[in-house]
Amino acid sequence: MAGTTHARMRRKLLWRWRRNPLRRRSDRVETWIVLTTWIVALAGGLLGGKAAGSAMEDDLAHRRAAVHVVSAVLTEDADAAPAVTEDGIGDMVHAKVRWTAPDGSAHTGLTRIEPGRVKGSSVAVWTDRQGDLVRAPLAADQAGLQSALTGVLVAAGTGAVAFGCGRLARLRLDRRRMRNWESEWARVAPSGGRT
Repeated sequence: MAGTTHARMRRKLLWRWRRNPLRRRSDRVETWIVLTTWIVALAGGLLGGKAAGSAMEDDLAHRRAAVHVVSAVLTEDADAAPAVTEDGIGDMVHAKVRWTAPDGSAHTGLTRIEPGRVKGSSVAVWTDRQGDLVRAPLAADQAGLQSALTGVLVAAGTGAVAFGCGRLARLRLDRRRMRNWESEWARVAPSGGRT
């Protein structure tokens, strides 16, 4: 029973490749279009997703390596309550801080901190190599998740583009078949208008 099921499945999967005297050239072209579409969708999706995920991971690692934590001092009291945003109430407030850059120069700027901090408090801020304030980089687990999601999105997009191109090629092939069929029918159809 299992052998016959396997044989039926094999025939079903390979129906496009079987020998048939009625098989037209367009049928063989369609077979190659389908095969190429699947190969490009699967292999291209996997390779594209892997490359995009690796590139994103490398970029995020480079960003993490390019910034570092510096101790800064609040130059004014922070608001006691966070501002209301479009998404609801935020959990951070903006406050002015002062810090020293790697070259020894003093800098001031706005950063996001917890509400209710008082003037003179020490806070940690992220700076780049020039000493300018930047956003905190993603943690390693967040960066890994973002890289994985980017890879999945690129793989799905690559597969969708491949399937779309394959479908477009098959649609053009079907239109050509219909034109050929119409011309052939006009040539051999009975001239009296009756079939």
